Amino acid sequence: MMLFIMSFLIPEKTLVIYSTLPQIMVAVIGLARSPKVVEIKVLANIVSFAFIGAIIGYILFQQFSVEQFHYLLAGAITVFGIYLVLAPQIIRFSPIFTRLLDFSAGISQMLFGISGPIMMARLLSTYDNKTLIRNYALAFFLSLNSVRLTSYIIDGSITEPIFNLMLISAPFLFLALWFSNHLHFKINEKMFRKVVSWIILLGGIILLSNSPN
Repeated sequence: MMLFIMSFLIPEKTLVIYSTLPQIMVAVIGLARSPKVVEIKVLANIVSFAFIGAIIGYILFQQFSVEQFHYLLAGAITVFGIYLVLAPQIIRFSPIFTRLLDFSAGISQMLFGISGPIMMARLLSTYDNKTLIRNYALAFFLSLNSVRLTSYIIDGSITEPIFNLMLISAPFLFLALWFSNHLHFKINEKMFRKVVSWIILLGGIILLSNSPN
């Protein structure tokens, strides 16, 4: 939600690069302070398909104009937000479609800096425990964003203004993420699904209504 709000002030492509910081921080904090429920073999299967998609996403990121990028991002988030809101109960996907979602999440992560809408749809259809869903999502984000951060460092995408923004916001992010980690264990399963679904949908609508910078 923070990134959606910041999109009114900062171009989306800049936010995509910046978003590696909060996503890596939330993953590290969440996984370090949660029950160890992630199975490495299962995560490796998810990430392996996502990595293939990530290569395509990285190439596409270099090609789209700011306007094209804005509406692609807004459209992708809105579509999956609508799905999650209209299908709050668990709907099981076929193994082939599940792998397609893993692949698509990799593309989305590298192209938009956001794979949450796709990955949450995939995980909500697979598991019914909110902590299990969250921890697999966090482990996925940590894996993909580590690759993304490395690629940005190598190609020089992290400019001085972006680095300064990361440096200034890091302490505030840490405090907010540490506090929200405690809130996760106080919210029930039904409310968890509703909050995730509506935040994703509202984020997409906000981006659609916000003209490109």
